[in-house]
Order: sequence, then C-alpha cells, then structure tokens
Amino acid sequence: MTEASQLFDAGERLDTAALRALQLERLRNTLRHAYDHVPFYRQAFDKAGLRPQDCRSLDDLARFPFTTKADLRANYPYGMFAVPRDRIRRIHASSGTTGRPTVVGYTENDLSLWADMVARAIRAAGGRPGDTIHVAYGYGLFTGGLGAHYGAERLGCTVVPASGGMTARQVQLIRDLEPRIIMITPSYMLTLLDEFERQGVDPRGTSLRIGIFGAEPWTEGMRQEIEERFGIDAVDIYGLSEVIGPGVAQECVETKDGLHIWEDHFCPEVVDPVTGEVLPEGTEGELVLTSLTKEAMPVIRYRTRDLTRLLPGTARVFRRMRKITGRSDDMVILRGVNLFPTQIEEIVLRTPGVAPHFQLRLTREGRLDALTVRVEARPGATPEARREAARIVAAAVKDGIGVSVAVEIVEPESLERSVGKIRRIVDLRPR
Repeated sequence: MTEASQLFDAGERLDTAALRALQLERLRNTLRHAYDHVPFYRQAFDKAGLRPQDCRSLDDLARFPFTTKADLRANYPYGMFAVPRDRIRRIHASSGTTGRPTVVGYTENDLSLWADMVARAIRAAGGRPGDTIHVAYGYGLFTGGLGAHYGAERLGCTVVPASGGMTARQVQLIRDLEPRIIMITPSYMLTLLDEFERQGVDPRGTSLRIGIFGAEPWTEGMRQEIEERFGIDAVDIYGLSEVIGPGVAQECVETKDGLHIWEDHFCPEVVDPVTGEVLPEGTEGELVLTSLTKEAMPVIRYRTRDLTRLLPGTARVFRRMRKITGRSDDMVILRGVNLFPTQIEEIVLRTPGVAPHFQLRLTREGRLDALTVRVEARPGATPEARREAARIVAAAVKDGIGVSVAVEIVEPESLERSVGKIRRIVDLRPR
C-alpha cells in the first residue's frame, strides 16, 4: 500500500464497481426514508407515479422529481425533516444572501458524518493531524464556521475559531498562533492580504501553507493571485447548507484539477438548467445533488443552481466537478447578452489599480436594463489610475462579453460584505 493510500479512509479505497453498488443501496434506502417520513416527498413521488422500489438502478434516479429551494421555503421551518424533533441535535440555515434563509436539521449521526466528510476534505487538501487551522468562515447559523471547525477537530487538528470580521486582529492571530492552514472565503482572503500589506507585513512570510476556500465561486485567476501573493497552495471546497454544508466535495492539493465529490454520501447529476434533462458527463449544466446517508433531512435531486461539469476521478475514485463557473440564478441577461459575475472577476483581476472586489448593480433606464460595475480601488491608487482602470474594465466587458456597462471605481473596503462574502449582484430594477 502506498503512503498516499494509507491516508484514505474506507470509502476512498472503494473501486468503481463497489462504489456504484454502495450508492444504489444507499439511494434506495434514502428514497424509502424520505417517502415514509416526509409528506412533501410522499406527495411528490405519488404525483409522479413513483414509489421508492421503482429505483432499480442509479439511472432510475432521473425519473424522480427535483427538490428546489422554493420547496424548502414552502415547508419552513420543519416540514422537510424526516425524524422527530427530539432527535434533532442542531439547526443551521443558509446564509440568506440570495433570499430568505432555509432551515436544515441534523441528528447526532448527521453531525458525526458531517465531521467525517470535512475531515476527509481537509486531508485531501493536504492537512494532517496536529496541524493548526485558522477558521475564518462565519460561525452561527451559517454552516461554514462550525462545519470546518468540527471537521478539523475530527482530523486531529488544533482549531483557531476566528470567524469573520475584525480583519486587523485576524492578521495578528495568524502571526502569533502560526497556523499552517486557513479556511476562508476567497474574497475575504484577499481582504486579509490587503491588511497584511497595509500593516507592512510580507504575506509570504507567514506560517500558512494551505488555503481551503469555499462559500462562493472563484476563478483560476483569483487562485493565481492568492498563491502568488501569499506563497500557499489554494484549493477549493464545496458544499451548501441544504445538502449538509461544506464537505460535499474537495479539490485535492496534488492535482488542483476540480473537486472530487464524496460519492459514497452524495449522488451528483448535471442537468440542463432550462429543461431539467440529465446531461452527459463532461457537459456543463446545473449541479443536482441527492444525499445518500442523511437522517434528519434527506434531499432528493436538489437543484443547487451551481453551474459545473462532471468529470472522471483522478486523485480519488470519486468523480470530479469543475470549479463552479457561476449560478444559473446569478446570470444577468443584459440586452440579450448572458453575463456571469465570474466573467467580470476575470477582467477585474487583470486590471491594474483595482482590488479584486466588485459588485454589479442592475438598474432600469426607460425600457432598457443597465448595469454598473463597481470596483474597489487599490489603496493609494491615484485619480488618474482610477479613471484608467474604469476605462480598461468597460472596454474589456464590451470587447469580451459584448455589452456596454458603466464602471465606477469606489473606495477600498467600501462594498457590502456578508459572512466574508461580497454581495455580487444588487438588483435595483423596479418590480
């Protein structure tokens, strides 16, 4: 057995045939559990003319109805729970950055499973027992902070529960406590980098060697900037509250070629965002996830709205998903042109004089929609540099995306943030 394989748990050592057999067994159990204990699923299956026993192969999952965030909100707060309330040990909620939060519940077994999945993710990112991990995800109802915290402890790491905010203090803690790993949103990591430089401290001289970034889409350009400015390996983690939280999928540090989905606990599909048709492997579409081992709140074919592609595994037997390119509900259609925030991010990252923090503001001028790209200036950028940056961004959007936008260069650290994340789209159009 190789040194690397000794780090794998039992699920990671499955071959493809054993993995698919385990998935099918767990999928059938989950469908039965949801049908028997969640009225929403019983009604949805009955309406589709299906019973749990109709799932005889993994391909049969495509016959079952989707679950959407609207369904979760319609059954707020406890209607999607599949166990009695006295078995619930914790309640979390989505961050609510795209609407009303959705509530999720966990049994004791769910919490243990979640810790295992995050521990597996940290190990795949290069973490090892004994490492100190600085957790700068938000704590509380948001799943990021506590999910990372308990996963790190499960792996045998020391946790610094810094949460978000108090940026100057975060820098001091990193300098004093010397963590090897940081878990944080990519946009807040860039804020930390700016604070290091503002204090006159070389970011490359810290103890940090690995950054595990999640909770928002980020581009390869942002990875390159973070790695170059901090001298670390930057890897992606994926999850969402409605499915379990962080720890659904993880990028492996040795390959950095997409995120391996922990398929022994989550069954992925990619579908056409418009028709819902399941797409062939390698085709970009909307990620759909089914939980296979959750007790309190199983989810069947949950439409994440995240856009990606499924690919064969490399560092693990599990299939990979490409980095999220955006969300189908974040797509802006401006005068007939489809535009995603990640496209603007790529332009901002290569523009001198501005920080990689931006926001899109949608307004209506007469009968036409208009878009203003607001970008934070770098500290010390001159008025001339700001004007030139605005010109460069506007020209790049016009040339590369094919639509005209206004560009405003705003003061550093002036854009609204939520749990360490930039609020990317502000829609000011009349309803």
